Amino acid sequence: MLQFFAKYKFFAIVLLVLSAIIISVIYSILKPERTLPIYQPDTVNAELVDSTIQHVKKYHTIGSFELTNQNGKTVTEKDYKDKIYVADFFFTTCQTICPIMTGHMLQIQEKLKNDNDILLLSHTVMPEIDTVAQLKKYAIEKGVNDAKWNLVTGGKEEIYNLARKSYLAAKETGNPYDLVHTENFVLVDTKKRIRGFYDGTQPDAIAQLLKDIEVLKAEEEKP
Repeated sequence: MLQFFAKYKFFAIVLLVLSAIIISVIYSILKPERTLPIYQPDTVNAELVDSTIQHVKKYHTIGSFELTNQNGKTVTEKDYKDKIYVADFFFTTCQTICPIMTGHMLQIQEKLKNDNDILLLSHTVMPEIDTVAQLKKYAIEKGVNDAKWNLVTGGKEEIYNLARKSYLAAKETGNPYDLVHTENFVLVDTKKRIRGFYDGTQPDAIAQLLKDIEVLKAEEEKP
């Protein structure tokens, strides 16, 4: 009996290895690839969405815009054409959640510094304070990479519409075009669709955002 097992030991090992490979291949074929949802206004917290679009169930995309960045350069949606990007809303004198959010954006910037297909975009909700000069000062103090991350200002109405009609990421105060920004980081794909919301104050959410960017990149690279 021992001689029998010794004789066929090699074949048993080969069979075992082949079985493991076959099982692994079958599992990888049958296991569905993870994909990110596509968010629509009707699936997002209504507090963050303008009442005129809360009923929209499909085809929602980020609208066109024309803003000014920390270098006085005009920034439009064309600067983000064919790019995946992370957007948020903040203001430079905020002393509560903004410093944490900015710190986490800096981590994302550092992590993806060599990936030219991923950009960042931060909109001030207080353009009356956040002039180009103020944004530039803030950018220098924080270490913003101008090639990757735009801090933008503009008209209050346009920023309001972007926050609540495009990114679905801010609350209104009751005063015309005034906003209460949230901690949300918004992940946008190359087709200008919202693919994720993340708590910009939580390290775990930032880690998940970075993972989801890789998932989204893999999806975008498919023919």
